[in-house]
Amino acid sequence: MAWTMRTVWASLAALVVAAAPLRAETLADALAYGYEASGLLEQNRALLRVADEDVAQAVSALLPVINWVVDANAFIPASPPPFSLEPLIPAQPDTRDLVGDVELRATLSLSASLLLYDNGATRLAIDAQKETVLATRQSLLDVEQQVLYRIVEAYVDLQRAQEFVTLRENNVRLITEQLRAARDRFEVGEVTLTDVAQAEARLAAAQTELAVEQGAYFRAVEEFRAAVGRAPGNLEPAPPVGVTRSIPEAKGIALRNHPALLQAQHNVMAAELTILRAEAALDPTISLSAEVGMTEDFEDSGRLGLRLSGPIYQGGRLSSQVRQAIARRDAARSALLVTSQRIEQNVANAYSFLEVARANIVATAEGVRAARKAFEGIREEATLGARTTLDVLDAEQELLDARANQISAQYEETKASYALLATMGLLTAEDLNLRVQIYDPTAYYNLVDDAPARLSPQGEALDRVLEAIGSP
Repeated sequence: MAWTMRTVWASLAALVVAAAPLRAETLADALAYGYEASGLLEQNRALLRVADEDVAQAVSALLPVINWVVDANAFIPASPPPFSLEPLIPAQPDTRDLVGDVELRATLSLSASLLLYDNGATRLAIDAQKETVLATRQSLLDVEQQVLYRIVEAYVDLQRAQEFVTLRENNVRLITEQLRAARDRFEVGEVTLTDVAQAEARLAAAQTELAVEQGAYFRAVEEFRAAVGRAPGNLEPAPPVGVTRSIPEAKGIALRNHPALLQAQHNVMAAELTILRAEAALDPTISLSAEVGMTEDFEDSGRLGLRLSGPIYQGGRLSSQVRQAIARRDAARSALLVTSQRIEQNVANAYSFLEVARANIVATAEGVRAARKAFEGIREEATLGARTTLDVLDAEQELLDARANQISAQYEETKASYALLATMGLLTAEDLNLRVQIYDPTAYYNLVDDAPARLSPQGEALDRVLEAIGSP
């Protein structure tokens, strides 16, 4: 049964290799492809455009509002009573054509209004929305870091899974040779049937471990496909990035650059502006309005008005909104503090993981050297009859474990170095110098920040941009 499963896994491996590109692929290639193909990044770029449009809508409150209205009305005269009020004298029936007496009136009018003064409430709303846009841009960068680090993990884990499969295949071959040798020695009486049974048990266990690692390999392939957006090619080794800064220096860089922290700072500023806006709503506003109309007889009419209005009592709603804005500001400040503490902790943890990985590389290299020397010595002694088959199998298992630990340590160093970059806010396409078209978060904003009308040249340009974005 074990050999049957091994054949199945070998067939699946052949299919994966056949479907994968033949050219060599680097980690930078995978990062670049994943950056351009990421649906998660596209989703958050769309959310950024939503925030950009909020600025345009806030700006529109300071611009004139113009509407047209066409009114068509039918006036029908009231019918006379069927009888006269005079007693005993019946009224003459009304024989007029009521339809002909219907009067039709139509009016075309244009109205315009303009906000002149609201104690700066609209300006504050615009500024608050701009801070929200800046916060959303940082959120997009944070998502970008998550996308790129997932690709790093998928790339490294797939390479490690490949090496583990190779290691287990070599182990199966080696134990198979030892089993054959044990059977030959049993035939000439050098070992007992117990030695043969021990080798058979180890071979069955090795085949099981090989099947486990092959399963892990195919899961790693699927994770790579999900993270990058395509099947893996012939992966080249991914060395760790050079991060040699001290913990205090790394923390300082993170507190200046990490997008999550910058996002929290902009959220605080937006909350502060929202308080001022809520307080400004308590003051009066001044607006200008005008209307021009024309009837079906080409009679013109016009009106120009100036309105001053302000709240007197609204059931405590405005005061509640001020208190609510203050509470949200306090929550944003607390979130900023928590984010700052979390980032500093993450930097320290990532740095410690990197140092542990580096130390493990040195220790595991020494462990492999010692385990190989022990295995070679025990195997030589077994040929002279001084060691049993079980001793050889145990030594070979220790060497296998040492090699697996060494492989894991090497790949953990790569992951830890990129994780440290991410905690410092430096795991972006721009910081990594990826060969991609870096997404410009200001391009769309610059097209909509002054609230262009749909039929204007700028509005038509926006329609073409949206059509290009939505096209496959």
